[in-house]
Amino acid sequence: MQREPAVRRAVALLLALGGDEAMEAGGLGVKRLAELTGNEISRVSRTLDVLSESRLVDRDPSTLRCRLGWRFYALAARAGNLQLRSAGPRFVRLLTDEFGERAHLSVLDGREVLTIISESPTHTIQAAGWVGRSHPYPYCTSAGRALLFGHGEDELSALFGDIEFVPPGPNGPCSFADFATRLGRERRQGWVFTDEEFEPGLVGVAAPVFDFDGRVVAALNLSAPKFRADEALQSAGPRVVEVAAQLSNLLAYHPTLADSVPDRGMTSHESLRAGTDSQH
Repeated sequence: MQREPAVRRAVALLLALGGDEAMEAGGLGVKRLAELTGNEISRVSRTLDVLSESRLVDRDPSTLRCRLGWRFYALAARAGNLQLRSAGPRFVRLLTDEFGERAHLSVLDGREVLTIISESPTHTIQAAGWVGRSHPYPYCTSAGRALLFGHGEDELSALFGDIEFVPPGPNGPCSFADFATRLGRERRQGWVFTDEEFEPGLVGVAAPVFDFDGRVVAALNLSAPKFRADEALQSAGPRVVEVAAQLSNLLAYHPTLADSVPDRGMTSHESLRAGTDSQH
């Protein structure tokens, strides 16, 4: 019977430390936390000691203000990944059922695209399945570029500024500037369509999936032979965005909160090329 109040007190403190006041102030003191949670200062102090020992709460040694610890964020990230793996198959299957083509759920691993879920259509001729496999060409695949929607100019330069752009398909970007132009246009559009960029005869469409913090954590993608699905996939972008948004909602993504954060994605390099057309 004594454990439940302690657990409730710990939860209340964590929620308070995750609130707007704590975020804006860079942390809260014991007295203010006691006021917000309706607990005695001594009990709040003891609970914070336990949370600090578990590294769920960090205490600034100079101001004595408390804030959520990095371990808390690490646990939250693990929970999001579990939700992604658990909920993802339903949405991948939904896209395959609707369009009759191969669908994937992919994540970014360094500068490689790793497919974690894939659903196969009934066609004999279809895009390859990539579950558990990765490829080093995020700049010329629909899923890869959708995964880069949240990257700023410095991050993109760090990932791709030193590589030679040799796309495996005939229409892939041949330079960093070309890649940045396409990514900027697609970010404003909300989805990516690629036409023989990764492989001759292959088209793809993808949209990003966001987590509770507004970060791009995955991409939903449809891939298919161009001879059969070119027109269908060119017009599938809004629907893929819609399905990706449904998955994002399960990860506690709130667009209104994310919209209040300054946009890191639009880079000066890309904004100079806004409206510039380039071939797929």
